[in-house]
Amino acid sequence: MKLSQFKFKLPSELIAQYPAENREDARLMVLHRDTGEIEHKVFSDIVNYFSDGDALVMNNTRVFPARLFGNKEKTNAKIEVFLLRELNRESLLWDVLVDPARKIRIGNKLYFGENDELVAEVIDNTTSRGRTLRFLFEGPYEEFRKTMRELGETPIPKYLGRPAEPLDEERFQTVYAKNEGAVSVPTAGLHFSKSIMKRLELKGVNFAEVTLHVGLGTFRQVEVEDLTKHKTDSEQAFITQEAADIVNRSIDAKKRVCAVGTTAMRTIESSVSTDGHLKPFEGWTNRFIFPPYEFSIPNAMISNLHAPESTLLMTVAAFGGYDKVMEAYKVAIKEKYRFMAYGDAMLII
Repeated sequence: MKLSQFKFKLPSELIAQYPAENREDARLMVLHRDTGEIEHKVFSDIVNYFSDGDALVMNNTRVFPARLFGNKEKTNAKIEVFLLRELNRESLLWDVLVDPARKIRIGNKLYFGENDELVAEVIDNTTSRGRTLRFLFEGPYEEFRKTMRELGETPIPKYLGRPAEPLDEERFQTVYAKNEGAVSVPTAGLHFSKSIMKRLELKGVNFAEVTLHVGLGTFRQVEVEDLTKHKTDSEQAFITQEAADIVNRSIDAKKRVCAVGTTAMRTIESSVSTDGHLKPFEGWTNRFIFPPYEFSIPNAMISNLHAPESTLLMTVAAFGGYDKVMEAYKVAIKEKYRFMAYGDAMLII
């Protein structure tokens, strides 16, 4: 497949600026893989598509306030720092993006907070925008993370073109988020409310929680026409024995195994046994799924509606079938579905 095959015109007014008032009130498009039939529902209808013994695989990563605003020493220039991942806990080394990148040199110090509660030194230039920062902090590690959380801002997507608001702190997080480490939310999970999860539970649906700490690699722009040449950044992932057992029971009972989002999908497809079952896993994955791809674990998927030419759209097209998914996206635009992180949902069965 080529990059240009995932191009389509997305009207800017369909990019959701804010989430639906109630999580489960988002619209839901249901795509049937075998026939290409499309149904138009609301997300609370999702309960009707699952039954006793089915498994939902959910990414329980928790977004941390990854965006810091600071000042450069001497010039006092404003610098935005986006925390990507912790490289070394003891040395307080972090992999970050900086903006504007041109103003930052190795050895520069950056100051954060009204009273310079955090200070960082630039120790490496890794890419045109990427840097390694060493935070200079006296005190226990827990205090350092607490200070970072207090000074940081919810990392809502840049394309929203607005600063984070108090609402975003709660809504840019799934209701089942547990393990802190993501710089972006697994968006398909945003539509689940506690009441929907309770209704699914009462039907006998099981939740297999996996963790993939979403990094910017998930959203890195594809810059090559030949998709086999695209390199994805590695992201940390965990699959417990308990999660594997839940999924494998559903596989053996020939029940539905539904990946909630592309991150859950990539996580489980990164750890498959030779007989097509899910294995426990702890490590890093750079799995990039695009058509054609033979899926081993899931037979259903929940997703948001994604941007043109994004790796997320490619993963969805691999699962739902390229022609059927691209046709569904045309329908979504015609029917004025809301796209991207705060937008509407799609169920592929």
